Amino acid sequence: MSLNNRPGAGTSAAEQLTKIRKPNRMSARQGLRADSTHFTLDGAPFRILGGSIHYFRVPRAYWRDRLLKLKACGLNTLTTYVPWNLHEPERGVYLFQEELDLEAYIRLAGELGLWVILRPGPYICAEWDLGGLPSWLLQDKKMKLRTSYSGFTSAVNSYFDKLIPRITPLQYKNGGPIIAVQVENEYGSYAKDERYMSFIKEALLSRGISELLLTSDNNDGLKCGGVDGVLQTVNLQKLTFGDVQHLAELQPQKPLMVMEYWSGWFDVWGEPHHVFPAPEMISIVRELLDRGISINFYMFHGGTSFGFMNGAVDLGTYKPQTSSYDYDAPLTESGDYTTKYHLLRSLLSTYSNEPISEPPAVQSRRAYEPLAVTHYISLWESLQCAETLFRADDPVNMECLPANHNNGQSYGYTLYQTDIYSGGDLNSRNHVRDRALVFIDRELIGVLDYRTQKVKISQSKSERTLSLLVENCGRVNYGPALDNQQKGLVGDITLDNVPLKKFTMHCLDMKTSFINRLQSQKWTSVGTKPTYPAFFRGSLVVDQPTDTFLKLPNWSKGVVFVNGQNLGRHWSVGPQKALYLPGPWLRSGDNEIVVFEELKAAETVHFAENLEYGKTVDVSTQLFCTLI
Repeated sequence: MSLNNRPGAGTSAAEQLTKIRKPNRMSARQGLRADSTHFTLDGAPFRILGGSIHYFRVPRAYWRDRLLKLKACGLNTLTTYVPWNLHEPERGVYLFQEELDLEAYIRLAGELGLWVILRPGPYICAEWDLGGLPSWLLQDKKMKLRTSYSGFTSAVNSYFDKLIPRITPLQYKNGGPIIAVQVENEYGSYAKDERYMSFIKEALLSRGISELLLTSDNNDGLKCGGVDGVLQTVNLQKLTFGDVQHLAELQPQKPLMVMEYWSGWFDVWGEPHHVFPAPEMISIVRELLDRGISINFYMFHGGTSFGFMNGAVDLGTYKPQTSSYDYDAPLTESGDYTTKYHLLRSLLSTYSNEPISEPPAVQSRRAYEPLAVTHYISLWESLQCAETLFRADDPVNMECLPANHNNGQSYGYTLYQTDIYSGGDLNSRNHVRDRALVFIDRELIGVLDYRTQKVKISQSKSERTLSLLVENCGRVNYGPALDNQQKGLVGDITLDNVPLKKFTMHCLDMKTSFINRLQSQKWTSVGTKPTYPAFFRGSLVVDQPTDTFLKLPNWSKGVVFVNGQNLGRHWSVGPQKALYLPGPWLRSGDNEIVVFEELKAAETVHFAENLEYGKTVDVSTQLFCTLI
C-alpha cells in the first residue's frame, strides 16, 4: 500500500514525534514495541532518531563530548557495533577495559539521556578488518564464516558467553538504556546458510536478551535477511529505488525504520574522497521524517580506524580502506560540526516537542611546529625485536604463524626470506596478500600485489637472499570474499616456474611492545643515508596537549606511532593526507614520534589543524557496487 495511506499518515510529523525520553528507573518497563505502524516505548508512541558512533573509533576521553554533540543535534538514540576482533584478540583472551569498556560507554549514553540500539554482531562489517571477526578463526582450513559450521558457532558461543552477560543488565527492562538489539548484520547480502540467523537469534535470547530484536539489510538483502519474529529494517542513502516501499510491503502493519541512513561514504586508498552534499541529505531526511519513519544516521560521527584495523573492498578488485573514517558525516573525524550537522539540527528542532540542548564547544586544535626526525633504524636491524622467527619448507600465511600464543599474526607485516641461486621470473601466482616489497640482498627490486604478479630477477650463480616484506593492507569486510582473507604468502611463489622452499619468516605486527623494544636498540643519526625500509624517530615537545593532524609530505608509505600507539597508515597516493592525533594521546613534555617508512622519508614531520584530502567525488553521482 502507499506509504501515505498508512495509519497515522494524516497526522503531522511533529505530532508523531515524542519528546526525548529520559530513562525512568521506577516505571513499569514495557520496552520498545513494534506491534503497529509506529514504535511504542512504555506504551507511548516513539520515534527512533538515532546516530552511529563507534566507541572503538573514538578516544575514550572524547566519548562524552561526541555523545553530547549527538544529543544536541536532536537525536534520542545511540547505535554502536561491537568488534569481536578487539574484544577477543586471542582465543579465550577477552578485553573489556579502558578504550574497550563497552559497559561504560552504554552507561554514559544512558546518563546523558540517550537510548541505545546495540549491534553486537558477531559480524559487523563497518569497514573494519574482516568485518570485526577475529583472524584466528582463519586458522581452521575448513572455516565457513557466518554459517552454522561448528567451528564458527562454537567460537561465537564462547564469545557471547562473555559478551552478552555484560549487556543484559543494561537492557531497558533492567533500568538500562538498551531498547533494541540487532541480530547479526546485513545477512541478506551474504545468505550462505538458512539456519544461521536462527542460531544467532537463539544465541541472544538464551543468554537473556529480551529487548526488541532487529535485522538490518540493504534493499536487495531484505528478501533473505530476515528471521522469524524479528523486525526488519532497511539501509539506504537515496529514495529513488523503492527501498522503503519494499520494506513496507514485506512487513505490513509494522513500523518502518532506516537503520543505516548513509550520511556519506568511506574511502579507499588511491581514489578520491567521497562526499555527499548536505542539502541533498537534508531533503531526503525531511521526506523520511514526513512519512513518519524512524531513522539512524550511519555515520553520525565516523572517527578513526586506528592502527591496522581498516577493512577492504573486494568485488573483483581488492581496494584497502583508509585509516580515516571521517565518512563525510555530520561530525568530522576530529569531532567538528559541519554544515550537515547544523542543517540537521535545524530540521530536527522543528519536529521536537521540547528545546534541543546547546551543542558543546568545539575542541581546540593546533598545528605544532614541524618536527625534525633525528634517528633511524633499518627494518633489517629491527628484526631482533620481532617476537617470532619461524622456519618451514613452504611459506606460511600470517594467521598460521606460531605467534601470539599460537593464535597467529593478525595485522601488520611479515618478512619471508629464502636463498636463491639463479635468476629469472619471480611469480607470485597471486599468492601475495596484499602487497610485497621484493628485495635481493636487501636491495629493492620491485613490488608484488594483486595487479603485479611477476618481478624479473637478474641472473647470478652466487647465493643471494630473496626477501619479501608482505603487508596485510586490511581484510575484506563485506561480500563473498570474506572466507578467503588469509594474509601474507598464502601459497607457493616460483622462480622460473620452480616453487621456492626453505623460508624463514619474521612476524612484524608492530604492536606497542615491539615499538618499545625498538627503543633500546642502536639508532643511527639521520646524517647517514638510510637503508629502507626503516623506522624514523623524532621528539615532539608539547606544553598543553591538543588535538592535531600529523602530515608527512614527501614521504611515501608506512605507519605512524605516537608514544607507542599506532595512529594508522600513511600513503602518498591519498586521498587521506593527514592522520588524526588526539590530544589525550599526547603528554606535556616529550612525545616520541616513530614513522615506519617503506620507500622514501623526508627530514621533517608536519602538523595541521584540519584533515586534508586530495580530489573529492560526489558519492551521489556514482553507482555503488558495494554497500555498508
